[in-house]
Amino acid sequence: MPHARFFPSIIRQFAAWVLALAASLMLAGPGFAQEASPQPARGGPIIGSDKIAVALYADGAPTEGKEWTLALRFTPSASEWHGYWSNPGDAGQGMRLSLNLPPDWEVGEARYPVPKRLLISGLMNHIYEGPYTVLVPVVPGPSVKSFAGTQVEGEIEYLACTDEICVPQAAALAVQAGGDFARWRASVAPLIDAKAQFAITGKTLRIAIPLPASVGLTDPHVFIANDRLVAYSSPQTFRRVGDVLVAEIPLDEYGTGKADALAGILAFGEGSGVRFEADLGTVPVGGEVIAGAQNAPVPPLWTLILGALVGGLLLNIMPCVFPILSLKAIALARAGESEAKARAEGLAYTAGVVLACVALGALLLALRAAGEQVGWAFQLQEPGVVVALLVLAAAITANFAGLFELPSVSMRLGGEPAGAFATGLLAAFVATPCTGPFMAAALGAALLLPVPQALLLFALLGLGLALPFLLLGFVPPLRRMLPKPGAWMERFRRIMAIPMGLTGLALLWLTVQLGGRPFGLIALVLVVGVLLGLFVTGKLQRGGKLAWPAFGLVAAPFLAFALIALPSVYESKASAPKASIHNPQTFSRDALAKARASGKPVFLWFTADWCVTCKVNEASSIERESVREAFVKAGVVPMVGDWTVRDEAITQFLTEQGAAGVPLYLWYAPGASGPDQLPQVLTPELLEQQASQFSLGIR
Repeated sequence: MPHARFFPSIIRQFAAWVLALAASLMLAGPGFAQEASPQPARGGPIIGSDKIAVALYADGAPTEGKEWTLALRFTPSASEWHGYWSNPGDAGQGMRLSLNLPPDWEVGEARYPVPKRLLISGLMNHIYEGPYTVLVPVVPGPSVKSFAGTQVEGEIEYLACTDEICVPQAAALAVQAGGDFARWRASVAPLIDAKAQFAITGKTLRIAIPLPASVGLTDPHVFIANDRLVAYSSPQTFRRVGDVLVAEIPLDEYGTGKADALAGILAFGEGSGVRFEADLGTVPVGGEVIAGAQNAPVPPLWTLILGALVGGLLLNIMPCVFPILSLKAIALARAGESEAKARAEGLAYTAGVVLACVALGALLLALRAAGEQVGWAFQLQEPGVVVALLVLAAAITANFAGLFELPSVSMRLGGEPAGAFATGLLAAFVATPCTGPFMAAALGAALLLPVPQALLLFALLGLGLALPFLLLGFVPPLRRMLPKPGAWMERFRRIMAIPMGLTGLALLWLTVQLGGRPFGLIALVLVVGVLLGLFVTGKLQRGGKLAWPAFGLVAAPFLAFALIALPSVYESKASAPKASIHNPQTFSRDALAKARASGKPVFLWFTADWCVTCKVNEASSIERESVREAFVKAGVVPMVGDWTVRDEAITQFLTEQGAAGVPLYLWYAPGASGPDQLPQVLTPELLEQQASQFSLGIR
């Protein structure tokens, strides 16, 4: 911040707070009321206007029924002093104006120039630097015939501040002739012709402001006139939906969260902007993000493409994907395989993987456009989806073990393109929780880019996942490198049931984490019923009999029981604390703000029980005694955010950091304006080195 130079010590910050509080009390106190003050000479000071002088001007003579404009011209005595908008923000004081006009005259709302933002110690102020003019519209009544415009007098109270101190100002006003009204009108934010619409969704204010797409926005910001409705210092997000600009602003946590009407100023940047008024209504969803918290710097597109491809490629070694890929690859090495059939299977598998990734990505973008706070692998935050995956993993394990045959997705020899396509769909779906380090930037950027580019990244992620099998289908030398077909292939297939079975056990554990032990027990009963049905199906298949109706008869009662029992025993474990040797605080914005205000370094990590990378990092790097000792020595405040189940606050925070999902590791140095984002592959040495910089006084 450019204003940081004005805060050399904690003492000076405290002094500024005390002075600001005193100034506010003086302005609000009864001893400051005009009837308790001595009447000064016309135009003279009451308390004083030596920091920011003010003068009252009139635009010609008043006429009955026609708008007449008065102008308040504020002139600071030095460049360090600033005044305030009608809504001053987190601190400060708007002006209080009293004019001696006849009762049949109507005084409208004051019209201001576009204010500036001044952020000091986390407090947002809406200010004016240098001379500025406020226009006051007046419509004279019939009494104008006996009231000369030169008789207008009044009193005004306002606040003058620097970045360190505030001084109350007040003066008696007497109208003057002259003034540059043409320039002053041009400096005031004009009112747009059409009404805006607003809606309050969850903890966010959404405003649809009619604004042609041709209007340039270098640094947009919405100044809300309603007091304590929004969090002034929170990042704002802007989207374009045709000729409508949609602004999304977090609500004030301690405000009412309600409004019947809305008014404010939309700043374009560089001092320009428009004034708007808004009614409750429908606000469009979707659109292209053009600025704000979710418009973090996006890496070059070529690096995102490379990251998506490499990230998808690495997914093939995950325990839930590797058995599927390896068995399909070995199937290509069977004797007598034709080139055409190999290519067909490679293309079908790739089509299935890419389609699944694009479909999941499109669903994710659609949900976010509709206001849902979701991220990548969002489906694993839904207990019902996890139970379905558990049943699917159990069925695949049974298929690998030879318990039954499913021709369309069979891993046996003699597969068909339809089976390869279905296998690709399956591989992509079960791979989504494994967001590796190469994918992080690409998936985070996919939430910021226009929809076509975002879908391109999801498609390239799928292409990376399918690439090994695609190459095997199109490059005969690679197929010849595979082991020769033989009886060992059936044994290998059965061996691959082990990692798939372990994946099933991991999903069962996740089911318990999401819904509690009774929920997990009912899910296990469902799995047993499905396996029993598959066992019966396999026996009938080996006897050459009609098999699948029998499966339905056996499995149906278990499925009906699960559909009834699972919702009734579900117990959300979203608030359950995470066991850790660091005894971390649970993440919230308030907790993070307090931890940072303590002047200690903060290590914040976001995790989920279904995130493989998260669990590996925790076991290998975070939950280490040497790391705990380094943190204690440096006074590090550990904090964790658990994203196992959907949490809108965490999702929004992740998006602000440019992350589509977990893991995310942030290091806040004392006094730093923002966090340093650590790599997604951690080492104990990295964390110890971060901590040692503070224990040794380097930073």
